[in-house]
Amino acid sequence: MTTLIRGGTVIDADNTYRADVLCADPQDGGTILEIGADLEPPAGAAIVDAGGQYVMPGGIDPHTHMELPFMGTTASDDFYTGTAAGLSGGTTCIIDFVIPSPKQSLMGAFREWRGWAEKASADYGFSCCRHVVGRFGVSRMGTLVHEHGVSSFKHFMAYKNAIMADDEVLVNSFSRSLELGASPTVHAENGELVFQLQRQLMAKGFTGPEAHPLSRPPEVEGEAANRAIRIA
Repeated sequence: MTTLIRGGTVIDADNTYRADVLCADPQDGGTILEIGADLEPPAGAAIVDAGGQYVMPGGIDPHTHMELPFMGTTASDDFYTGTAAGLSGGTTCIIDFVIPSPKQSLMGAFREWRGWAEKASADYGFSCCRHVVGRFGVSRMGTLVHEHGVSSFKHFMAYKNAIMADDEVLVNSFSRSLELGASPTVHAENGELVFQLQRQLMAKGFTGPEAHPLSRPPEVEGEAANRAIRIA
């Protein structure tokens, strides 16, 4: 049935105002049909009293890592607990990052993430990370875009000996993204410089969390950001 959300404070992209919101039947897409003051509900419509409440679009979190296995750790939230927590704060959709292990294929990782996400309590999409892009990997990018709705590919310029993408990967993946109409995104840190600084700090006995920012001074990001932009 249609639903009339009555008497709430509507928050949209550029304004805040008191209004009613009429929504279509979920079976017809659940789209917003009308926003206005004192709307007349259609026969049989459900009425939701939103007096004293905010009425706003569901939020989209475009960068999540649910139950991510990463360099010996695993993220504490899985797709159920993470999306349930998001829903409680108004986040109704997430974009999670599929990050293959060094020896895992892109499609293998994608299928694994899809299996984990079956228990999600909110909508979700995926961005896929590229650290090896051979001829086979490039073809799989097309499969992900055309058959699975993936619209962006992530490139880590850091994490040497794990998932670091070199310049060849960036060139090939950026070029294929352009052909596909997908968006390439970048984690911009010079992985070699980070690796060398980590070794120096560990040799001096700096092994705690305080060493993390010390191994990543601004120049490390600046060089990588500039290089990614020039390649693009």
